[in-house]
Parts: sequence; C-alpha cells; structure tokens
Amino acid sequence: MIKQLFIYSSLALILAGCSKKTTEEIVAEEPVAPIATYMITEDFENTAAKTAYAAANVNMPTGSWNLDDAVVGNLATDLKNGAKSIRLRNGKMTMNFDVSGMKMLYIKHGKFGADAASTWQLMMSIDGGTTFTQVGTDINDDNSSLKLDSFAVTTTAKVRFQIKKTGNTRINLDDITFRGTGDPGIAAETPDIDPVEPVDPTPAPPATPRGVTAGTDAQPAAGDNSNALFGNPSTANMVTPDNFLIDQSYYVQSYSSSRGTPNWVSWHLDASNMTKVAARKDDFAGFIGLPATAFQVQSNSYSGSGFDRGHNIPSADRSSSANANSATFLMTNMIPQAPQNNQQTWRLMEEYLRNKVLEGNEVYIIMGSYGAGGVGSSGGVKTSIADGKVTVPANVWKIAVIIPTGDGDLSRVSATTRVIAVNTPNINTIDTDWKKYRVTVRAIEQATGYDLLSQLPKTVQDAIETKVDTAN
Repeated sequence: MIKQLFIYSSLALILAGCSKKTTEEIVAEEPVAPIATYMITEDFENTAAKTAYAAANVNMPTGSWNLDDAVVGNLATDLKNGAKSIRLRNGKMTMNFDVSGMKMLYIKHGKFGADAASTWQLMMSIDGGTTFTQVGTDINDDNSSLKLDSFAVTTTAKVRFQIKKTGNTRINLDDITFRGTGDPGIAAETPDIDPVEPVDPTPAPPATPRGVTAGTDAQPAAGDNSNALFGNPSTANMVTPDNFLIDQSYYVQSYSSSRGTPNWVSWHLDASNMTKVAARKDDFAGFIGLPATAFQVQSNSYSGSGFDRGHNIPSADRSSSANANSATFLMTNMIPQAPQNNQQTWRLMEEYLRNKVLEGNEVYIIMGSYGAGGVGSSGGVKTSIADGKVTVPANVWKIAVIIPTGDGDLSRVSATTRVIAVNTPNINTIDTDWKKYRVTVRAIEQATGYDLLSQLPKTVQDAIETKVDTAN
C-alpha cells in the first residue's frame, strides 16, 4: 500500500522568515501559484508474496523492485509496521523506477529476530540505475525494534535507490517514504489530510449527526493510557455550556457552545492506535451529545469559508478501527483552520509525533485554540463563520509529553522528560516548520488560562513547563 499527501506552499511561505508583515500587508499581496508537495510511503502491505531469497522483480504499489537475497517477510520475528516488511540477507533491494523532485527519504529498519547486528548502505542512482553512489555513511542495525532514519537528497535529477547489505545476518526494512515537490511520477491513494473547503461552493447537504461507538480499542477511562491522565486543563471543573466536558472514548475534550469549537482535546498515542486497520473515513458529521441549547455544527458548516475543517486529534492517530477513525470526524473535534496551517505545519508535527511512537515511545497530547481572528485561503481576517455561530481562532496550540513505552506513566515523568509546546498563528502564510513556533507550556497557560499537566507534582511541572524544547 502507498499513501501520498498533497499539500500546497507559496512564495509567501519562503519569505515568511525574512521579515515581519502586518495583516494588512499579507492580505494585500498578490496570490502566488501553489507548488504541489508529495509524501509517498511504500509500506509493503499490498506487495505480492516472495518467500525465496533468489533474485526476482516484485511489483509493489510504488513500482517494480528487485529483491536480491531478500524476501517479503510476514513472520512473527519480522520487524514490521503492519503485516509485512522486507527481510534482507546478504544482498540488495533496488528500485526499477525513478522518482522526480525528491528532497528526503525515510526508512524504518532493524535486525531480524535474534540475528547479530550488521550494517547496510543506502545507494542512489541518477542515471536510471546504471551506477549507484552511497548516500551518507553505513547504517548499523543492532536495534530489536523498528528505527527511523532520514536521508537528504541533494540532486534535482530523477533518482532511484538501492539498499545494499553485507554479511549473512538479516535485517528488516519497512515504510520507505519519499518526500519532495512536483509530480513524483508515482500513482497514489487518497491523502490522509483534511481537504480544503472551497471558497465558492454549492453546499452539500449536512451529514446525519451521530455519536461515538466505542470498541475494545478505546482508551481506558482512567490510569495508564487514558486520554486525560495528566489532568483537566480547564480552570473550572464544573460542566457549563462553554466548558462542556465530553469523554469520546477515543479522546477527551472540553467544548465551547458559544464558540462552536473545542476548547481543548486530550488523547494518548501509542503504536496500537496506528495499526492501519481502518482507512480514513472522511465521515464528517455533527455530534448528537451537545446540550439542547448549543448550536450543532454540521458537516457543511465550513463550506465557502476559506478554512479547513481542521482536526484536533488527527485521523491518522486513530486507525485501529473504523469506530476509532470515525470518532475523529465529529465536528466537535474541528476548528476553522487556515489550510496552510492545517495541511503543512500541523501535519508535519503530527507525523513527527507518530514517528516518535514508532521509535519506541508513547505520547500524551493536548491540543487547543484560543482568541478570534484568522486568515484563510480567501484572504482577510475572519473572526467567525457559519453566520457567526463558529469562532475562527487566532491561535492554535499543542503540547506533547513523550516517554518511553512502559507502565506507571505519571510516575515516569521527571524534570528531564521531553515536553514539546507549540503555539501557531492561524494564518495561511505560516511557516511550514512547526519547530519555529515552540514555546513553553507556561506561555500557553498564560495565553489560555488553563492549568496544563496538573496531575504531575508541582516540582516536575516547574521544571518541564518552563523550558522551550530544542531537540531535533
């Protein structure tokens, strides 16, 4: 199976870091033609069986690959994200096709079963596979779980790659991801990003409002892996129309009836939530569980606004079942989000956190928004949409507590635990690099009035909430 994401960037994004502009200046600028950006992952799930190590070409969704002294592995001892991965012995795995516009390549890898550690090389060809040169240095595989490595592509030519190994010990390779700009020359599936709402649409009728159907994959109500383990951020614990606390089984949220958006959404993320059992549902719908006096935001309420239906908890964080994924498409999980903010900056941070999980961590995440006034794709500052019933936030924020997979999660958070806090303006000229918007947790608390991570000891809070994350 392959997945391709198309996002859009403009010259304004390239210049955003060079000088500060007022809102009036941003709105007055002439629009620039968008540049398509892709991300394609070969996850080998729809790859035909190959059980013999003899060299052979194998058709995969991305194209034809030559597997020399390699098989498609599906054993319990194969490291894999899903049902299949490549098991490579003393040979090589080579693309029989080229990719255009490449910028970065990502590969997940690890040693097979109880085999000893070994090394491999990433090779690249710019002449259709006639010659290959090494990218970076040798990669050592001594890890017993999948590890993610990234490789920068420094040429503008069409490229193809080869993974070359020496020695008789075996390794597993999975989720090879191509990222670049323009047309890569590879077909792909529907992207797992929120679609842009058209500026001048003929609104579709609203979907039938619904609730959440919780399955066995839902998070526990309390204790380890529960969605609100680190506390209720709202300063007022009582339930009011503007602090309507909802346990949606797959996440917990505080909803504001007057704003028509969540105040915040809190959830736990580990590898079991990302098992790719369910495809993206795209079944946006109103939520039936709001107070009778609250405006029920509908699936078409954002139509013509110039803002995306931006997820708080993203679809890809809940792919363990159709019920889990469908829960993320309730309109009570959405905010009017500038398309560039949603499809670039936040998407890249979401992918980063999911990769941290695949590296052997679990993550507790809280996301919210505040203020009024954002700039969408149609230009100009808007404070509300849907005839004033839905507030357009001025800022979108998120905090993420990253800890190694394990038990006793609250007790394992210390003064050295990595906590990422990000606060972005809700504008369409935002920089794509989410790391440029890192702040302290305390800065978000001051902006929102919330008490974040309140279940941690005060000494731990004082240590982790006052530092700006600087890690890569």
